[in-house]
Amino acid sequence: MASNIGMMDSAYFVGRNEILTWINNRLQLNLSRIEEAASGAVQCQMIDMTYPGAVPMHKVNFDAKSEYDMIQNYKVLQEVFNKLKIDKHIEVNRLVKGRPLDNLEFLQWLKRYCDSVNGGIMNENYDPVERRLKGGKERNLKGSLKSSKSLQANNLHNLASGDAAGINKNTVSKQGKTGVAAASSEVRALSKEITDLKLSVDLLEKERDFYFAKLRDIEILCQSTKVENHPMAVAIKKILYAADAKESALDEAQEFISQSVDNGETEEANEEETD
Repeated sequence: MASNIGMMDSAYFVGRNEILTWINNRLQLNLSRIEEAASGAVQCQMIDMTYPGAVPMHKVNFDAKSEYDMIQNYKVLQEVFNKLKIDKHIEVNRLVKGRPLDNLEFLQWLKRYCDSVNGGIMNENYDPVERRLKGGKERNLKGSLKSSKSLQANNLHNLASGDAAGINKNTVSKQGKTGVAAASSEVRALSKEITDLKLSVDLLEKERDFYFAKLRDIEILCQSTKVENHPMAVAIKKILYAADAKESALDEAQEFISQSVDNGETEEANEEETD
């Protein structure tokens, strides 16, 4: 089924807002950006909702931040794809980078696939929150037990150390007040710095989303059947789809347009000679 979803399928014309609404409604999440789904956890649960119980949710880490943890989620997803005979190779190395276009394309494919299985109808018997919590509890059970034992051991060690040291309470009190005052001043300075950084990040994210939307509109325009083979549209797509390390995308696109123009002039000249 998945192999029939080509790049020109209507699935790849679904906008990011529709994708985010689909994810948030189905899984009771509150994502505001496509790249927030880069960890692979959302994709795992979408397949779990489509095929209830097919995904070992205790292996899915919704708190994944590092590329290593994200890769583990995609390994789970690829194993489920293989088990369900879903013919789809996951470009893990591209997705974990968090690039919006790569993640949007994969989520567009995923929505198209899930809709083709369940007809776009939500599984009302599936509780996404409970499924996530259950998976998280199973995943963290061993870690919690180990942490609890370690904490008890540390507490016993600290009590023993305190009794042996014979700490002077008056000295500690004076030093403590001085340390608290210095720490409070440092905390205020750091809080202000964090606030300023958050404002800068918000502005950068808005600017990024603005230009991403423009690029997406250009991409959709260039993929329309009426202009997709036009030299200018082909040249633009060469720039859009160029790899990050490829610095000659603009030169290649300009050369392609020049060749197309030269070929067009040659054909016109030949037609005039023939006439």
